[in-house]
Amino acid sequence: MKTHSIACTNSLSRRLLLGSMAALFAMPMMIGNAKAAGLEEIKKRGLIVATEDDFRPFEFVKDGKATGFDNELIEDMRKVAPFEIKQEILPWTGILAGVSTGKYDAAITAVLITKERKQSLEFTSPIADATHYYAKRKDDKSINSIKDLNGKTVGVQAGSAMLARLPELSAMLEKEGGKLGKVVEYTSYPEAYQDLALGRVDYVVNTVINLQTLVAEKPIFEVGQAVSGPSFPAWAVAKDNKELLAFLNDFIAKEKASGRFAELQKKWFGEAFPNLPVAFEPQF
Repeated sequence: MKTHSIACTNSLSRRLLLGSMAALFAMPMMIGNAKAAGLEEIKKRGLIVATEDDFRPFEFVKDGKATGFDNELIEDMRKVAPFEIKQEILPWTGILAGVSTGKYDAAITAVLITKERKQSLEFTSPIADATHYYAKRKDDKSINSIKDLNGKTVGVQAGSAMLARLPELSAMLEKEGGKLGKVVEYTSYPEAYQDLALGRVDYVVNTVINLQTLVAEKPIFEVGQAVSGPSFPAWAVAKDNKELLAFLNDFIAKEKASGRFAELQKKWFGEAFPNLPVAFEPQF
């Protein structure tokens, strides 16, 4: 299987710098003074939303049909929205750039709220808890705690918030007298999990919800400890698109008030998150 990695021969800061540069060059440049579509324009031509193709349990395709937490919410939205909803299903790497440049109106996927992303995007209320954990092979007895990750190879999705917050894990390891090992970046998490199963990486960092779903489907893995502080995913729209942001937040609030939100959280995550913040200001 082909992996998508960045050579990791120097310090963590160099790795993250290279990753950031790669993401920058991969992102289309803003065209002129392009402005995000307001609700009046959206009512005329429809709302164009982007969802991820394989990010269980938030969105994935099963038997040719889009399913998962966010896709069920999209179906609920179709019943009440005063406009058509047009959905584009694509890999993660093309979603945020597409929203920033106006190709898509909204990213209805689990976009982790970060300081960097808030420079070009607006975020809805959080939709779940997304603290980062690590997963390892269950039969790997060399890893039983954070300190055992010292020098080991970690897999993470390219351009993800998990990658950007690896310095938190690095700091945890340094307190134990260790250091972060080689970082391998992947286009998608299924690739990372396959390499983990094959022993090409020692552990993978992702959100706790995604890893719990992984372990439930593939019990050869197990979830370890948290490797980050609080983190929350939300939907995203282009910067200053206040009208669309207000519409999406109103929809989420109504889904929460009716109990539907908690119902879907329990169905797809195994638990509800009744104490999510209405807004979240990230430190990282």
